[in-house]
Amino acid sequence: MRAREQALWTRARLGRCGPPLDLLTARFDRHVYAPHAHDEFTIGVCVGGSEIIDYRGGRIHTGPGSIVVLAPGEMHTGGPAASDGYAYRALYAEPALLTEGTLGGLPHFREPLLDDPELAAALRTAHTELSVCPDPLEAESRLPWLLTALACRHSTARPACDTVSGAAHIAHAVRDRLADELQTPPSLASLATDLGLSRYQLLRAFRTTMGIPPYAWLAQYRVTRARGLLESGLRPAEVASLVGFADQAHLTRWFRRVLGVTPAAYRNSVQDT
Repeated sequence: MRAREQALWTRARLGRCGPPLDLLTARFDRHVYAPHAHDEFTIGVCVGGSEIIDYRGGRIHTGPGSIVVLAPGEMHTGGPAASDGYAYRALYAEPALLTEGTLGGLPHFREPLLDDPELAAALRTAHTELSVCPDPLEAESRLPWLLTALACRHSTARPACDTVSGAAHIAHAVRDRLADELQTPPSLASLATDLGLSRYQLLRAFRTTMGIPPYAWLAQYRVTRARGLLESGLRPAEVASLVGFADQAHLTRWFRRVLGVTPAAYRNSVQDT
């Protein structure tokens, strides 16, 4: 049987003009990494098979659903634990991303192999969806939030106070800015600076008030705007760019999530009535 050696890198940006964050989707039958280190935290979720990682003088054996956290600057290797290989998704996060909602300085993970099914599933889903469409606002809404949860649950860091005074006012101010600039929304970091908050505080205030993160609210608002344009006779490909979606596939994905039908089907149905 032919060996499957696949690796796909995707670069997401945390907000428009924001810093990059790299995502790796990999599937290897035979590949063994040479000893190396990264400047960032390496956070991986095993999605198939098993990998052996040499790290801190010991060996890590991953399995499906496990999370691995490797610290910046620490040497490690990686290779298949069995003949059926291994598959994983990894992201490479600057250390500052794990300190936004925490206290105590740079987090230290005493155990590099973590058993947290809920967080593993959330990381895998975010990684999968951002690898397909690395929308800057979505990346900035999802990844810092998940990385803060990772640090708070499993590292030496302590959670910062997440109570934000005037949360509703903050959320409505952010909502209005996103609605006004739906084609090129501002970054959450810049909005937070304007409001005198950290990005994590802004995310907490928005999620507490609106029940969903900023990118999801904006996507639903874009769908609402798209409906009106489709009803006027515009084609889905035209509508996607007018309301700020990356392309027609991005519009279709969210249109189906919100309304249960494709934009084309919706356009046809309202024109026939």
